[in-house]
Formats: sequence, structure tokens, C-alpha cells
Amino acid sequence: MHYQQAMDDFLLYLEVEQNYSSNTIRSYEYDLTVFRYFLEKHKRSTDLSDLNSSIVRRFVQDQMLNYKSKSRTMQRRISSLKSFCSYCLKEQLMTSDFMAGIKAPKSDSKLPVYMNMEELKKLFSFLEHESHPLALRNETMFKLLATTGIRRQELVDLTWEQIDFYNGTVLIFGKGKKERLLPLHSMMLPLLKKHKESLKEYQTHPQEPIFLNKNGKVLNPRGLHLIFKEVLKKAGLPPRRFSLHHLRHTFATLLLQQVKAEKVDEYGNVSYTPQEKVDLRTLQELLGHESLATTQVYTHIDFESKKKAIDSFRFS
Repeated sequence: MHYQQAMDDFLLYLEVEQNYSSNTIRSYEYDLTVFRYFLEKHKRSTDLSDLNSSIVRRFVQDQMLNYKSKSRTMQRRISSLKSFCSYCLKEQLMTSDFMAGIKAPKSDSKLPVYMNMEELKKLFSFLEHESHPLALRNETMFKLLATTGIRRQELVDLTWEQIDFYNGTVLIFGKGKKERLLPLHSMMLPLLKKHKESLKEYQTHPQEPIFLNKNGKVLNPRGLHLIFKEVLKKAGLPPRRFSLHHLRHTFATLLLQQVKAEKVDEYGNVSYTPQEKVDLRTLQELLGHESLATTQVYTHIDFESKKKAIDSFRFS
């Protein structure tokens, strides 16, 4: 079978049978198309039966050497090709596993970038005092992101029927359209109610989006990103350092903080009151991670807690 025909069948399978989101399907389509372009450019056969692991290795080399693709990008592309290959084998579209033995290049393990509590408070303070026609919308959006850890696509997809004001929860449709029910922080209910009251009646219909752009249309992830960068600059925070996804990192990191509060005695000695540690499984469910390994990256915060514990000692 021709590669493109099998690819079309695979993408339809992801949409109809796997119920994947449109964003996820677009990512698969892009990665698989990049591989097809490689085959065509180098005058390789695009028949499934002619594909082998040697060709895939050359593709990886070509991407990294000639296109300077990063390790994380290649990890995603190889994952897409492996899923596609598994589908083709399962459907008996071919007999040979052309992804056999292919391993993704290792990437440098970097700790997540996140805002500390002071920076987050600075952002919140600006949002609360901003004089802008859409200030209330911005405050509601970014506080919701920071207190739930939801993804930006999940935020722009929110409709009013997903908010339960009575129980104080929000229903999130995550990757693969998997549902997760999240509790809302106590600050969010009054904000959401106030934001809802500021809209026109038809805009508060249960199936209408919660957040709109300046033209009253559905807000898209790109637009949300630009708004956030502008807010960061006005708040005095570095827009190049932080992105919307870093609010998700911030939520996860601060949630795992083991130090709850500072106490200063009459001699000026500082002590820290530990709080009950958040279980990684709970954090995994809050973030909507499929694998616990993805969530474990946030355990780097333990170092910060240990440092505070060491700093609490006073020897004079």
C-alpha cells in the first residue's frame, strides 16, 4: 500500500476510533508528512513494503544534521512513526516493522521553568489592578491557569456548561478527550461569576466559550499566548523567560512545596511549618498526565524544600 493512503487511514482511525483531539491529529499528520517529504526528496519508494529501519535512521540523521531538529522534536516524530507503524502492522497493511530497533535521541534533562511565589504574586497583583477593557477576562484566564494547571488549549475550549458553580468544580476535556474533574480555588468562583455577569446574555449560554477575544470571537491558543506576553511585560516580568506552559509548571511546582509558612521567634530565628506532601498520583490526575514518569519531573522542588530546611538552622 502507498504511504499516503495508509497515513490517511491512520489519521481517520485516530479521529474516529481513538477520539483524539484535532490538535493531536494535526501533530501526527505533520510528523508523518515530514517523513514522506524526506522519502520523496531522496527519491525513495513510498510503498510501505519498501520501508525499513535503515531509511528511518537516515531520516533522523537528516533532520538533526541538516535541519537542526532538536532531540525533543525527534522524540515526538519517532513516536508518531512508531504509532503509525503499529497501526499498519495491526491492520496487515505490511508485514515488516520498519521501526524495529529505532530509538529516539536522548535529550538533555532540564528542570521545568516556573514562577516562584513572589513572581506569581506580582503577576496576580498586576492583573487585579490593570486598567484595561478586558482586564477582568485576563485576570480570570490567567488565575484559572495558575490555580488548576490546565493546558492553554483546554482553557480556550472551556464552555460555561463545564463550570459547576454549586460544587465549585470545572470539567476538563484533555488529550484524547479524556475527562478530569478539577476543584476550583476559592478565589475563582467570584471571578468567574463576575466575568460571566460582564458578558452579554447570549454569550453565557451553557455551550458558549467562556473566554472571547477583543472582537467577541472564540479565543485561540496563539491569541492567548500573545495576550500573556503583553501582560508579563506590563507586570514587570520577563516575557522571554515565561510562557503560558510555565504557568502549568508553576502550579505543579508550588503544589509540591513542602514548606507551608515561616515563623520567626523573639530571637529572630526562622522556622518552617511543613505541610502534608501532595501525592504524585494526585498531581498526575490534576495535570492529566498519562504517565507518572511525566509528573515525576516536578520532584525537583524537593531540593528547594531541603535548602529552606538547612537555612532554618541558626548557630548564633
